[in-house]
This record gives sequence, C-alpha cells and structure tokens, in this order.
Amino acid sequence: MKNLIIASTSTIHGSGYLEYILDELIVFFKDVNTILFIPYARPSGISHDVYTQKVTDAFAKINKKVTGIHEFDNPIEAIQNAEAIFTGGGNTFVLTYQLYKNNLIDAIQTAVKNGTPYMGTSAGSNICGLTIKTTNDMPIVYPPSFNALSFVPFNINPHYLDPDTNSTHMGETRETRINEFHHFNTPPVIGLREGSWLQVIGDSIVLKGSLSARIFEYNKAAYEVEADTQLNHLK
Repeated sequence: MKNLIIASTSTIHGSGYLEYILDELIVFFKDVNTILFIPYARPSGISHDVYTQKVTDAFAKINKKVTGIHEFDNPIEAIQNAEAIFTGGGNTFVLTYQLYKNNLIDAIQTAVKNGTPYMGTSAGSNICGLTIKTTNDMPIVYPPSFNALSFVPFNINPHYLDPDTNSTHMGETRETRINEFHHFNTPPVIGLREGSWLQVIGDSIVLKGSLSARIFEYNKAAYEVEADTQLNHLK
C-alpha cells in the first residue's frame, strides 16, 4: 500500500530545513531507523555529499539516520533494501535525468507500491505526478522522458504562487503557465502552496497543511480546495 508525503517545499520563510513539517515526519517515519536520500536534484548545483549532509542534520533532530543513494555501488539494490525514501528538491530535469540514467523509475515505483514510505519535496514531489511538464525549473539537461513516477493521477506544481496585483512584472503567472499546459495536455494539475503537502495512503489523497491549494482541470475554471480535502476525484 502506498504511503507518501508529497510536499511543496523543504523550507518555508523563517524556518530551517524541514522544520515546518518535522512533527509530521516523526509520525510518518516512526517505524524507520534509516532513510535513503536521493540527492540527484542538486539545488544550486551543490554536490551530492553536501546535500546529503544537510538532510542528515535535519533528520538527526528526530533521531533518524540518512544515507545517500550515491554512496551505493548498486542504486537499484539500495532502493530495494531501503526502509524509507526521501527525494529532495532542486532541478526536476536533473533529477529525472539521473533517475532514468540509473534505471530507478521502476525500482522506486515497485518499492512504493510494496509499502516503502516515500517523501518528496519540490522536485522530489514533481516526480510523483504523471509527468514533470508542470515543473517551474529550467530544462538544463534533457531526460529520456518527461514521464514521472505516477504515484498520483495528476500533475503537481510545487511552490505555487498567486498573481501579485501590485507587481509591475509583465511575465506570465503560474496560472497562465498551467493554462498553457492544458492547451496541449489534459491531466489535472494541483498548485501546492508553500507549507502544504499531499498525504497519500493507499488510494486516499488528502491535502494537508494550513493553506488551500489551487486545482486546474482541463476545460474547467480553476478552483480552490481547503486543507483536509480528499483529492481522489482528480483523474
């Protein structure tokens, strides 16, 4: 049975890395001693080792150990033997490229299907949707496919931002970009605001956190859903 936390971000304003969600993670990882971290997204281009140390420091606060998948000679076996998996944020294209390069898409899908807890933030959440076509990131590398892990039957836009009516910026809003996506694609998209996450248990998908999320469905007007709303209808 699937057991996931799909979070918009790892850090909210005024808070340290993962601090805003640590109480939730104590419960989520209660039966886990060691978490396998996938650092492939490399925010700001940091190394896998530096990124893994940052995550190690954060999880030490709830007495969990962390190992980086890059430390293993066989990353597929690392996934197969993992007690739990965490994929951090950064560049979604870099992350997806590395997952395909290391033949990890099927391995992660199988592990999660069999009950291995999975947590993603930002790019690590983008890959939980059907495709990565609604990421905010620049395509600095070219993965073999935009198809993602398909843990939920829709696409995700982490760090969703509402239009700022006081801004003089003339560029496209997130809503405009997602509407452009729907000119060529039909899957729903959920705009996850900072500090929100999806809790997936089996077939149940629930919005968590204190904020609403914005839902975009093909040929429909965008609408808001409040926290604790079931999102199983999005297909």
